[in-house]
Amino acid sequence: MTQAVIGIDFGTLSGRVLVVDTTGKELASVEQVYKHGSIEQHLPDTDIRLGSSWALQDPDDWRDVLRLGVPKALKQAGISANDIVGIATDFTACTVLPVTGDGTPLCELAEFRGRPHAWPKLWKHHAAQDQADRVSELAHARGEDWIRRYGGKISSEWEFAKALQILEEDPEIYRRMDRWIEAADWIVWQLMGSENRNICTAGYKGQYQDGAWPSKDYLSALHPEFTDFAKSKLEFPLSPLGSRAGGITTRAAEWTGLRIGTPVAVGNVDAHVTASAAQAVDPGHLVAIMGTSTCHVVNAELLSEVPGMCGVVRDGIVPGLWGFEAGQSGVGDIFAWFVKNGVPDSYTRLAEQRGMSIHDYLSKLAAEENVGEHGLIALDWHSGNRSILVDHDLTGVLVGLSLHTRPEQIYRALLESTAFGTRKIIDTLTTFGVPINEITVAGGLLKNKLLMQIYADVLNRPLNVLTSTQGPALGSAIHAAVAADVYPDIQTASAEMGDVERGVYRPDPDNVTLYDDLYNEYCDLHDHFGRQGSRVLHRLREISRKASQS
Repeated sequence: MTQAVIGIDFGTLSGRVLVVDTTGKELASVEQVYKHGSIEQHLPDTDIRLGSSWALQDPDDWRDVLRLGVPKALKQAGISANDIVGIATDFTACTVLPVTGDGTPLCELAEFRGRPHAWPKLWKHHAAQDQADRVSELAHARGEDWIRRYGGKISSEWEFAKALQILEEDPEIYRRMDRWIEAADWIVWQLMGSENRNICTAGYKGQYQDGAWPSKDYLSALHPEFTDFAKSKLEFPLSPLGSRAGGITTRAAEWTGLRIGTPVAVGNVDAHVTASAAQAVDPGHLVAIMGTSTCHVVNAELLSEVPGMCGVVRDGIVPGLWGFEAGQSGVGDIFAWFVKNGVPDSYTRLAEQRGMSIHDYLSKLAAEENVGEHGLIALDWHSGNRSILVDHDLTGVLVGLSLHTRPEQIYRALLESTAFGTRKIIDTLTTFGVPINEITVAGGLLKNKLLMQIYADVLNRPLNVLTSTQGPALGSAIHAAVAADVYPDIQTASAEMGDVERGVYRPDPDNVTLYDDLYNEYCDLHDHFGRQGSRVLHRLREISRKASQS
């Protein structure tokens, strides 16, 4: 009899269901696209417009992954529910929602359907920047130790900033919500019928450090009504990664077609669980999960407090090690933006005539040029800067344009900018004592060979490649196998079920030298616009906000 597990990756625009046997062989893969995707302009089925930098989601889109995606995957795999010994899920983070005591999202209550703050806030909801700044400033003013674990700055993407935004902008919603919960934990609640919370999201997105949340005194100083926020809306026993949260309920069995009682693993974050799929759970092995954004995760044996990191959490990736997280808010999104808005129709027609996607066509043209020939440098801040400046009010920059600049040159400069951003992160980690011995790349952008070679050259390191196209889902499947007691721990399951090809891309020494020069120029621009007091990007953003509201 086949013994298999299911891993589900809840992404930005879709959920991916992967059926894997317990040796790591992939049996089926199904993508369930969200009906509403990323909600950024107005609430569904209404004319209620959202503000600048908002991004919401509909929780029923997530349920559709269970109701539609899982049965499709079982059918595609050709196996029965009796063959499934465990299921695990991962989610984008911080994607977080207000719910009642029984887990009902407030946006599903008729009286709150038209209230934007009742809806889940997607990870890339950056409208809480003002609140995030105050969370950080107060922590420094009070000398809170935990702020150093987050590189000295709290992101607008995270739990406290987003919750504080609700309290200040729609206090009725804040008072009505019984629980403020990561989608990673909410979906587990849907599967096994009771609340469960994981150490990963609590640590990286909720400032939970050394067994405690930020103190009541600190929260009260942020806002009097925020005093009991952690105690009343967050606090819950935290489960270790790879452990069993519970079993499939009758309702979830009806949705998925799985057996009642099938083990459900504790929730996790998409990037962090991918380390298991990439066989990168050992110290010093960094994984870059590259898609619409990029997340960088790496384990270390010792604690280091690194400026501008998204966080360092004990047991945050695997039990027993310190897990570091950094990231870039926009990567694939930047390339997609340019293709949508910056490429003439003539290029699109030529790509179609050659039977190529526009991305492939631009990459082909860009690869024909020498490094630096375009004379351009870009800053990869179109979605703000997650690491190491932690400022989501920063915006993209492109320097060096002339009347001779062609679309493929701009495209290449944007590819290079994201590689420079990753190098900045890695340089910062190593400077502050976090060893990086090996790099593995995962995610949808692996298909762009030019991009991967640029990364190898810019980083001057060989790059391993995660062979599965569904890295997070495979990582979740690995965690499901541990929760089902097929393997004793994540490390053992990762070694048996993970799949990576080493040294696929190797740096070209000539390109390395040229990219070193370009990287120095990138660093000058990075520091000028991000650190040295130039507020032009912030002023332009504020002018734009005021103009859009007039």
